Amino acid sequence: MGAHILVVEDEKHLGVGIKFNLEAENYRVTLVEDGPTALRLVESANASIDLIVLDLMLPGMSGYSVCETIRQSGLTIPVLMLSARTLAEDRTRGFDVGANQYMSKPFELDELLSRIKNLLQISAQEPNKGPPKKTEPSVTQFQFGEVAVDFETHEATVADKPVRMTPKELKLLKYFVEHPNRVISRNELLKEVWGMSGNLQTRAVDQFIARLRKIIEVEPSAPVHLLTIRDAGYRFIVEAPSE
Repeated sequence: MGAHILVVEDEKHLGVGIKFNLEAENYRVTLVEDGPTALRLVESANASIDLIVLDLMLPGMSGYSVCETIRQSGLTIPVLMLSARTLAEDRTRGFDVGANQYMSKPFELDELLSRIKNLLQISAQEPNKGPPKKTEPSVTQFQFGEVAVDFETHEATVADKPVRMTPKELKLLKYFVEHPNRVISRNELLKEVWGMSGNLQTRAVDQFIARLRKIIEVEPSAPVHLLTIRDAGYRFIVEAPSE
């Protein structure tokens, strides 16, 4: 029997259909219909789940909340999110809470199977699915320009005014802060911040860079701290060049 896949889907006919087709591909499949049940299985040492197919619109607890809870616990189990919602902001929010991939309903079965296979292959190359081990001191507070941020309390201010930052925005900024002046590729950010393969095609990095600039830059269209290095990636500069 192949990998163990947890399918979280409250539309019974769809969930049963996904389960049937995955089992036909020799995967072991557990089907549940709500978030709390899914989280209990994920937290169970006996479940040993290799991948989660997660519906967004679940009763009581949304797929967003389920995914965010999983990521906050430090687990990097691949999550493929399914949703009938097709707006760009819905996909962005899905990546924000830690989804590896996002598919809109209705979807082609062959594409679903292909994405699952791809995610499992990537995960197999990165065997540690538990909480990441910290090998270097982690920055907890940092100031630059008019920005002050506390990465432990998730509090940030710009020009002494509180600003709201999502966990993913904070994680992205923290990675830049911990690697100043170095050109960082999109592939590196996908791997280190999103826990995704750099080979995946996604605009998540570019979207989050744009969002981060709107928060930390005086003129987002002319950034002085978070620079784009053409055909290479991005560079974080602590001290803006004097005019």
